[in-house]
Amino acid sequence: FGDLSENAEYDEAKNEQGKLYSRIAELEEIIKHAVVVTGDSYAADEVSPGCRFIVKDLEEDEEEEYHFVGSQEADPMDGKISDESPFGKAMLGKKVGDVVEVEAPIGIVKYEIIKIEK
Repeated sequence: FGDLSENAEYDEAKNEQGKLYSRIAELEEIIKHAVVVTGDSYAADEVSPGCRFIVKDLEEDEEEEYHFVGSQEADPMDGKISDESPFGKAMLGKKVGDVVEVEAPIGIVKYEIIKIEK
């Protein structure tokens, strides 16, 4: 396509290559610091990474289901939370029947843990 200084396709390909190299470096950093969570870390009846659990909002009287995932997979709108969120930190290690207080922008919200599935 002629002179490289005037080739927009070449410039765009170089930009895309730079983005890919950046993403590769990011993924390598994530893998380097990854921690394998085993079933031995938490009791079977506790909220822990990998489990699904149902909570009841005591003020709204509504039940919601959540899946405890790693920070890279977290998507609160899809019910996937991690221990990096205030909600996840509050739930980690709790058992069925526990009432958990979570600090939210609207104030303290109380939840009761209804069910835990590993």
